[in-house]
Amino acid sequence: MPYNNYKKIDEVLGEFGVNYAEQHFIQISEIEIPEYFEAEIELTLREGIYKNSEYALCETLIYPTLREIWKRYKTDLSLWSHQPLNYNENLCGIPDYMVARRSPMGKIFLEKPFLIIVEAKKDNFEEGWAQCIAEMIAAQKINYQANQTLTPIFGIVSTGVIWEFGMLSENYGTNHFTKEITIYTIQNLKLLFAAIAFMFEQSKLELTAFRKL
Repeated sequence: MPYNNYKKIDEVLGEFGVNYAEQHFIQISEIEIPEYFEAEIELTLREGIYKNSEYALCETLIYPTLREIWKRYKTDLSLWSHQPLNYNENLCGIPDYMVARRSPMGKIFLEKPFLIIVEAKKDNFEEGWAQCIAEMIAAQKINYQANQTLTPIFGIVSTGVIWEFGMLSENYGTNHFTKEITIYTIQNLKLLFAAIAFMFEQSKLELTAFRKL
């Protein structure tokens, strides 16, 4: 069924036989934030109208932040917005954002997705993660078709202000979803920037491993 039909984390995990855990897995490294971008975010938070709609949150906070970090990885990774991702009739729909392998055939071709980003509509992280996990499972299955290996898939759910992180990985034949314990916010842009950059870096590493298979 469409991804947005999933409403509870335990239901989607149970349906696909995925275990659940919470722990620290994000590793923070020093990363420079461009001054102009810090100024733009500060301006948005201080003067901008960004809480009036879901579209405003995406356009003013979520996408600009993702795009700023993506610039560092644009040679290897593509950032997709509202692109269909369909595995079968039970896993289909349109993720808010995806980070995928940059196709050698050109930027218009969607290749293997490694990072899924979902907006938490109406601040509902339960539904946001249920949808995100379903999309992560679809991405994992799509990648499996290409190399017969369950590659890790990374996920982010955000309101634009609050950001949460997760990872779907296989271990000894069992799929595990791990949710990062630490919650990051746009007010601490330095830490948030580093956390998102970690997810992009892991996606790039998985891409490198993917190419070797």
